Amino acid sequence: MATYWHIVFYSLIGGIFSLIGGALLLSRERVAKSLARYATPFAAGALIAAVFMDLLLDGIEEADAETLMLSTILGIVLFYLMERFIHWFHHHHQDDEATFVSKHHDSSLPLIIAGDTIHNALDGVAIAASFLISVPTGIVTTIAVAAHEIPQEVGDFGLMLHKGLSRGKVLLVNAMSALATTVMAVLTFAIGNTEKLPMGILIGISAGFLLYVAMSDIIPELHKHDKGKNFLHWQPLLLIAGIITVVFAVQVAHKYIDAGHDHEHTESTAQHNHGEE
Repeated sequence: MATYWHIVFYSLIGGIFSLIGGALLLSRERVAKSLARYATPFAAGALIAAVFMDLLLDGIEEADAETLMLSTILGIVLFYLMERFIHWFHHHHQDDEATFVSKHHDSSLPLIIAGDTIHNALDGVAIAASFLISVPTGIVTTIAVAAHEIPQEVGDFGLMLHKGLSRGKVLLVNAMSALATTVMAVLTFAIGNTEKLPMGILIGISAGFLLYVAMSDIIPELHKHDKGKNFLHWQPLLLIAGIITVVFAVQVAHKYIDAGHDHEHTESTAQHNHGEE
């Protein structure tokens, strides 16, 4: 059974991982870019495996298949519309203020920060929803989320530096933004503990979000930078490695962690029955 300790600890892990790549960019740009380059295809595989081999399989136990699939589609559409709105607002805002913005100040910075914060908050919802199913599912989802956060944050750090923000402010802003993961994870878990959530719908939306990130953001980025010289280049191999890693993590987590919880539950039940006698 998941506790607040699990939620805080693992959501913070997701936040810390998101800052590793960015912090490296501030100190060693070449190392950070190499890390992001190799982490990106691995993250795509990890997210896809987490969705199909864990979240959706567990979601079927919480809701009927039709509700779960519709919720997943809803998640994809919602996050597509959200991303589209951010892009529209970004260009609209820049066009309107182009004549008033100096070279040393970019009016899109608040929007970039807001978009990153919303993204981190949604990660927190996905992590908490997974822990409401089981601890193993939560851990696997955290691994997948953390994997895609590394290249994401390297890009965000680089973009903020390019927009004119100082290194210290970039680190501070991203550290505060990363806390949105923990805040939303705790809030989602609290609501799930006090009032029964439609878990099947929440899981489907979370799965749709992770799938959208993998298929619309990460994989097109891989194609963009792919030279196309070899069919089995390092990118598809790392994507497959991400899938295998998460599938293995799913098996291990459910086998040992679930087994441990079942054993504790059996002992607790036996002690309770013995006390009644």
